[in-house]
Amino acid sequence: MPVRSLTEALPASWTRGEISVVGLARSGRAVAELLARAGAPVYASDAGSGDAVTHAASALAPLGVEVQRGGHDLARIAASAVVVASPGVPPDAPPLRAAREAGRTIVSELEIALQFLPGQRYVAITGTNGKTTTTALVHRLFEGLGYASVAAGNIGTPLAEVALRAEAPDWIALETSSFQLHDTPSIAPAAGVLTNLSANHLDRYASVEEYFSDKALLFRNAGPRSVWISNADDPDSQAMVARVPGHHLRFTTAQGAGEGYYDRAGDRLVVLGEQLLDRSELALLGDHNVANALAAALAVMGADESHRTAHARARIADALRGFRALEHRIEPAGTFAGVDWINDSKSTNVASTLVALRGMRKPTVLLLGGRHKGEPYTALAEELRRTGRAVIAYGEAAPIVEADLGGVVPVERLGSSFEEVLARARMLARSGDAVLLSPACSSYDMFDNYEERGREFKRLAVSLNESPS
Repeated sequence: MPVRSLTEALPASWTRGEISVVGLARSGRAVAELLARAGAPVYASDAGSGDAVTHAASALAPLGVEVQRGGHDLARIAASAVVVASPGVPPDAPPLRAAREAGRTIVSELEIALQFLPGQRYVAITGTNGKTTTTALVHRLFEGLGYASVAAGNIGTPLAEVALRAEAPDWIALETSSFQLHDTPSIAPAAGVLTNLSANHLDRYASVEEYFSDKALLFRNAGPRSVWISNADDPDSQAMVARVPGHHLRFTTAQGAGEGYYDRAGDRLVVLGEQLLDRSELALLGDHNVANALAAALAVMGADESHRTAHARARIADALRGFRALEHRIEPAGTFAGVDWINDSKSTNVASTLVALRGMRKPTVLLLGGRHKGEPYTALAEELRRTGRAVIAYGEAAPIVEADLGGVVPVERLGSSFEEVLARARMLARSGDAVLLSPACSSYDMFDNYEERGREFKRLAVSLNESPS
């Protein structure tokens, strides 16, 4: 499938001049390439000048993209036909402020990619926690039904990369962050999932309400035929969807009713009135993962009537049976001297860390820290009283962690040496304990991303435990 021409794909007003791409992480690089291959004159800029930006510039130069590293030409951006903002660029950053003041349209990489994928069938997933696992589950269920499927968006593969492929997939499982939803006006999924809502990104949003408002943009094009999946156990989610047009399917792990629910007495997952599989057949820990599986099954079955037949249900159940935990999300990293080491680096907010703690059944040394995101850590107190052996507070957030939790459980404050953090955890943990990396913070004070942090945790867990004491 050749890339559509610019005039075929984009609104006419977006093609009358140069297109600016602000931010050259993976999604920025992908959308710049997509636009260039479609015939657009593209200017791309990034405030950084590291290796990733250098590699992007090298890849884009042969396509005729002019790349500026270490800054932005604000006048050039203000004169653009349209500006594409990478999700990591805050709305108040100088290039986006200049674009707004000049009356320029600002869109996301998702928006551009969707314009190049007309008629594409996709399920969109958002929420504060669980959206990556739910996205991966939706993708796997589509594969289980025999479709060519792709997991894209915030999960790691930019949608623009999918638009560049020779053939479009049958279905896309599209993870959407609040930042992406902010600038994606055409989003209209076959089914949309809201996993849950809690405070997050308060380092970027002025209030929880502002953050929730961006999440609600998933429903901006809702109509009577829309299909929405939401969490019946989460009052904030239910308040958000209460007046949204469309057909609503709800999941629950509590005792309430829902189109998808966990029958605790029968220890089974029930979807659309029939048993889908026994809980013991789902190889994922915790009620939160039961909720993710129910949400994914409802999304896939709700997206198309043909996915609700007995044959389709059996294939969906088989796909759930074969699904395994994602890397960096409550991922076992090894057991050494009777101590379980668990990598939950993807928990970058307090609510996600709370979910991880609720699943712990052993005394736990919790590694908590990184770059503070504006949330208090006091919400962890009750679970730490139940299961906490100790907390090691590290990185930029360490003093805040210590102040919030120092009276709840023993807290040791360290600096920004990750090796020292893990070495101290090894000394504190006893046989029968667990060491849990669930930072409730972003990684950017010490690492490029949560993946790098998680990989380093796993490496050090092995190397420190293999070395002589």
